[in-house]
Amino acid sequence: MLALCVATLFVGVICGLAARHMVPWAVPVVYLTASVAAGIAYGIDKSAARRGTWRTPEKTLHVLALMGGWPGALVAQSVFRHKSRKVSFRFAFWATVLLNCGALGWLVWSATS
Repeated sequence: MLALCVATLFVGVICGLAARHMVPWAVPVVYLTASVAAGIAYGIDKSAARRGTWRTPEKTLHVLALMGGWPGALVAQSVFRHKSRKVSFRFAFWATVLLNCGALGWLVWSATS
């Protein structure tokens, strides 16, 4: 499962950065917390889609990804097979990943300069 490998590697890198004092320990905690929240939100949305009931807005899923939950969202997309084929959603999702990683890169760069 590629998604799980990517998410695990990313979280491992974040924890390594924290262990080297390049980012505060709050950073991996935020990523893990947001990832769990994103995974739960995807699961709830997939269940609602199957039942035909109220759905989680896509904007909410993207905000969770942008806040650092993208590793969990990536795994949830694979596990639940949810939101993995809609091109517009995938484009926006990867845009949030790039924005989030860019912000993290800036944080690491500013901490080491």
